[in-house]
Amino acid sequence: MDFTVFILCFAFIFSVHFDGLISSSSSAAAAAVIPLSHSISVPHFNTTHHLLKATTARAAARFLRYSNRVSLPLSPGSDYTLSFSVRNQTISLYMDTGSDVVWIPCRPFRCILCEGKYSPAAVAHPGPVNISVVSSQSDCMSAACSAAHSGKSSSDLCAIAKCPLESIEMGECGSFSCPPFYYAYGDGSFIAKLYEDTLSIPLSTPALNLPNFTFGCAHSALGEPIGVAGFGRGVLSLPAQLAAFLPEIGNYFSYCLISHSFNEARVRQPSPLILGRSERKGKIEFGESADVVSYSYTPLLDNPKHSYYYSVGLEAVTIGDRRIPAPSSLQRVDRRGNGGMVVDSGTTFTMLPSKLYKSIVGEFDRRFGTLYSRATAVEERTGLSPCYHNQAGDNQWRNLPKLALHFGGNSTVALPTRNYFYDFSDDDAHRRAGCLMLMDGGTSGDGGAAGLLGNYQQQGFEVVYDLQEKRVGFARRKCASLWDKLN
Repeated sequence: MDFTVFILCFAFIFSVHFDGLISSSSSAAAAAVIPLSHSISVPHFNTTHHLLKATTARAAARFLRYSNRVSLPLSPGSDYTLSFSVRNQTISLYMDTGSDVVWIPCRPFRCILCEGKYSPAAVAHPGPVNISVVSSQSDCMSAACSAAHSGKSSSDLCAIAKCPLESIEMGECGSFSCPPFYYAYGDGSFIAKLYEDTLSIPLSTPALNLPNFTFGCAHSALGEPIGVAGFGRGVLSLPAQLAAFLPEIGNYFSYCLISHSFNEARVRQPSPLILGRSERKGKIEFGESADVVSYSYTPLLDNPKHSYYYSVGLEAVTIGDRRIPAPSSLQRVDRRGNGGMVVDSGTTFTMLPSKLYKSIVGEFDRRFGTLYSRATAVEERTGLSPCYHNQAGDNQWRNLPKLALHFGGNSTVALPTRNYFYDFSDDDAHRRAGCLMLMDGGTSGDGGAAGLLGNYQQQGFEVVYDLQEKRVGFARRKCASLWDKLN
């Protein structure tokens, strides 16, 4: 019979207070840890099939924004939220390594076509907040205003803000506010004003205080009821603004997602978000763990059009003992900004170009499909493929081939079984079902990113974003134990 399935939203909580300042000469610790905890909702997902179908559809929609079919990069993640307080007002935002702006819903807030977009139980503090009366608006001459408007000149922006011509010529438009900016993405959009205030993150010792932190304040949105904390490479992202005042903290961050596999019983355990790094015995380690961990690093690819992406090159995928080369579009980014694989915390499942995906599925089915029957009804209901049936009550799958991703820089990431094959009960067929947790991203003819590395495949790894060395690292970790050690 059907059972209740909980949609998982990854939440981490930190408080923001507006007192005190910090400078790059601060004696703050070189690494700081923030708790990450899943939040749970019980919306309309009363079966595993329904939950998986919604998740695959969301992942596919998210992937659309990485192509040239949308005009701007920002799109909220659908799995993870963070909560913080602004002037003693608590607000929850999606965490997103694929975007580079922090924006929040502000009172008065009107969201069009937002019914059913999220369950209130899944987001601790969805807002909106009353921020406009306490924070100052960015002026039209600021670099932040230009960044929010995709590089538009300050003269144009000040003209839009109705600054007089003579003041524009003299560079004297500081009293004129930055015009509202518009962002559009796969299935929604919003209009926001740019504000500045002091942001404080109280870590164990000491609290980090960021003066003049810049964020968007949205009073209207289409299909987007929740704001976003952008962790991308852009100048308005949270790490970039943190790095401007404390480079040893802002230029390095990592997270270690506890493997949940849609298991409600495991989602209450905290996962660590680590800002900064420490050095022990001449070896660089992220976090304050005494363990010596081997990280597999792959260089970040420069993207002339989408510089905010964490793009890496995927060279091949191994299924069992067969290495399947990736197309050139996944291995590099061209001069027009097309290609590469984006490491994205906001997409659930990894998306691959059709040709590579079909080669992987063919090899997987050749090795595995002779032992188990294809569950075509499950595939139709979940959006995943291939799926198979096992005997009722038997969750032991024989001869499941190993899967490894090979990135540029001789970096190999061998995925544990739970990161690419999901076993669950198909109550309609009274048998166990199992599905390959990768998705077909279609053809790359429209340009943009050729693939995405989703957060489901990142579970059980510490994923390191080294912005100074321009690389991303992976290390198998017991994330729950790591949290205990760091605290």
